[in-house]
Amino acid sequence: MQTKKQFWYGIGIGILGVVMFSSKAVMVKLAYNYDVDAISILLLRMLFSFPFYVVIAYLYQNKNKATKPNSKDYLWLVFFGFVGYYLASYFDFVGLTYIKASLERIILFLYPTLVLLLNKVFFKQKITKIQAAAIALTYLGIVIAFWDEVNISGKDTLIGGAFILLSALTYASYLVGSGWLIPKFGVMKFTANAMLISCFCVFIHYSIISATDVFSYSWEVYGLGFLIAVFATVIPSFLVSASIKMISSSNFAIVAGVGPISTIVLAAIFLGERLTLLQLFGALAVIIGILVVSLKKSNNT
Repeated sequence: MQTKKQFWYGIGIGILGVVMFSSKAVMVKLAYNYDVDAISILLLRMLFSFPFYVVIAYLYQNKNKATKPNSKDYLWLVFFGFVGYYLASYFDFVGLTYIKASLERIILFLYPTLVLLLNKVFFKQKITKIQAAAIALTYLGIVIAFWDEVNISGKDTLIGGAFILLSALTYASYLVGSGWLIPKFGVMKFTANAMLISCFCVFIHYSIISATDVFSYSWEVYGLGFLIAVFATVIPSFLVSASIKMISSSNFAIVAGVGPISTIVLAAIFLGERLTLLQLFGALAVIIGILVVSLKKSNNT
């Protein structure tokens, strides 16, 4: 029986995990001040994350023996590692070269609506009227926020927004497609191996297109790369998993609403970013819409 203290502890570590995840965009934007490109900072994120996931994959290699994945399952694992963690991360980091960190988080927050839409298209899952209205509200919020930002910053905002939307779409595709595969491996084993695959994809990508020596950056870039890897990737992934286990996914859906808000606050403090009243209104519409979608989805499962 869960105690009230344990419940609030789960809420606390959930909020901490969400805030740490949300800090990624701010730290990436800070790194761009030191003449580093998207693939280079993504490489550093993967390099510093790599040892952690090697250890996790090793520790969990013999777990979940009840089910034995076949060769086709491993091919799907490679595919989802490529799509869900490599492509999604790359699109996100490229998009951040064009738009504000706070707007990036608002677009990424759309992925639950994309999951619903993909399930509707490919698996014919029903979308309720409440969910449809919530989805419409979220995209209305995005249009409001971005229309205002385009008027302020120009058409580069649309390019950045398109990359971030691709990131949200590839991540949503990963969530929809990998659901049946995760039980075969176990959550920890699947996640660690998918992350290792994405690491190798980034290493190959960097070796092909980058003419820059990985050891040629200033110490600030390496420091930010380490912080992004450990404090905005590895640690929060465990905190969020623990929180969901303690408070349930439906309660965590409410906690996740802290994400865009924390990014807006952190971006204002560390980057000097400011959203207009119209953009804040759009962000609020997105947050409310996603909370309705997430809670409704959790209640249906």
